[in-house]
Order: sequence, then structure tokens, then C-alpha cells
Amino acid sequence: MSVYTPVTTADLDAWLTRYAVGRLADLVPIAAGIENTNYFVSTERGRYVLTLYERLPANELPFYLNLMAHLARSGVEVPAPIPDRTGSLFSLLNGKPAGLVERVEGTAIVEPDAAHCAEVGAALARLHQASQTYTARLANRRGPAWWRQAARAVRPFLEPAQATLLDAEIAFQAGFAQAKLPKGAIHGDLFCDNVLFAGPRVAGLIDFGFAATDFFAYDLAITANDWCVDDDGALQPDLARAMLAAYAAVRPLDAEECDAWPSLLRAAALRFWLSRLYDLHLPRAGELVHAHDPAHFERILRLRATHQERWPVPATRRG
Repeated sequence: MSVYTPVTTADLDAWLTRYAVGRLADLVPIAAGIENTNYFVSTERGRYVLTLYERLPANELPFYLNLMAHLARSGVEVPAPIPDRTGSLFSLLNGKPAGLVERVEGTAIVEPDAAHCAEVGAALARLHQASQTYTARLANRRGPAWWRQAARAVRPFLEPAQATLLDAEIAFQAGFAQAKLPKGAIHGDLFCDNVLFAGPRVAGLIDFGFAATDFFAYDLAITANDWCVDDDGALQPDLARAMLAAYAAVRPLDAEECDAWPSLLRAAALRFWLSRLYDLHLPRAGELVHAHDPAHFERILRLRATHQERWPVPATRRG
């Protein structure tokens, strides 16, 4: 659990006077998350999630929060941000930008099956479809420029074989940003713990702290690398086919996206290997901070670099 900025009930009582949600009834830290501070909040009128944005600058927050509002209005399974009495979706709390969103009633799936993967694939495709009418743009702060910076920062902590793998992948992905693939607002972190299910259906896609403007197929690769793998990181064909077929039924990929799929899987593995290395070796000061093991994504990257995972679903023609 990560709580970088503690919030007391007195702090929150004062802050909630900005909102028409009634008096505070309960405040509970959320036992998950790496980037931000999160609490479950119950009031006289509802149940919410409070997020204090630890790294995101205030001038970037409108991109994330307005995106969530846009997706919710479009019928995507996304919790809607709650505006305060002035219409603002965030304001300062204990020195950090903070906002409330609706609390989704559901549970995360620890061991997904093919049906879960299909549900997530279709939900992500609906998100990408809706995001095409979202006009705001924001460069991916965990994109190629960050990969190179993070690689330099973590290099002193790597074994020689790890450094060789990292250098080779950074070189392989040198042209990533110049690819000509469909793009728009993506989630950027749709792991199993960021999807809540109610029964067999997706109830909510949550935690948009890594949303950005990037390639839709890259977002799908990030998702497949978490949902469709075994403990060793190998893609499971039945899970991958279920997710990709369900996604393509809603938003078919074109030939260029399908051709790029093996490279996108590698890029997605590289991004999360680097972020986990960075969080492990260069952690921020914080209370109850949890860092994920980077070895898992190192294994995934090695597998994706040596076994080309071709797109299994027929492509469409662009235009």
C-alpha cells in the first residue's frame, strides 16, 4: 500500500465542504497503488475514491480527469469524476492536487480466464473508440524519452546480462515514437488490478494516472502482457486470442498495427521492466510504499525478444 501524503478525517472534513456530498462517514487507505495516494471515502450521500496526485503536475490533471468524464459520458465503464461546487474536478488537499471519483462496486480478478480476457479486450476497444472524439493531447510521460532516462538511472544496479538486454532493447525500440499507427488517449496501465468485475462483466476501468496520447495497439499490448500470461510471462494462446478477438470485433486493427504487434509487446514489457527497476532502486520517500518485482517483466521482455508473437486475428485495411 502506498500513502505518500497522509490525510486525517479533520483534513478531509474541511476539504469536502467544497462538494455537495454530505459529511464524511469513513476514510480508509487503499491497499494498492504505486504512483498516487488513494483512500476510500464514504459520506452521507455516497461512496467515492479520493486520489491525491503525487507526481502529476496540476496543469496536466485536466487531461486525465476530463478524459474520465468524457469516457463515462460515452458509456465506457469508467468511474466519473465528481465536480465540486464550482465545477472543478480537483483542488489542493494537504499541498497536493486531489479529486473524488465515483467508487465502483466490483472486484479485481487475480487469475483471469478466457471470458475475463474477452471482456477486458472489448472494454478497452470501447475506450479507444470513445477516446477518438477526445480532443485533448498529452505526451506519454513514460514514453521513449523516459525509457532512455530511466535506463541510464538504473544501469548501476544491473547485472551485466541485464544491462546487455536493456541496451539491446533500447536500440531496437529507437524508432518507436515515429511509427505511423492510430493513436489517441490510452489508459496506459490496464493491469488486472485496474479492472473491477461485477459477476462476469467489467464494472469499471480505474486508475488513469498513466493515461496519455499514444498508440492504441500499444495500450492493448500493455494489457495483454498482464492479462494473458502465465507465471513465467509466456503469452497463453487461448487467453490472448480471446482478448484480441474481442477487441478487434469492436475496433479492428489495420495491417500496420498487426505487423507492429511483436514490437509493441516488447515495448510494453520494456516500459514496465524499467518502471519497476526504477521504483525498486530509486524509491520515493513514503508511508506504506510497495514496489513490484521487476524480475517478472525482465522475463517477459526476454521472451518477447526471442519469440515473435504474431497478431492472430485478421487485419483490416486502413482508410
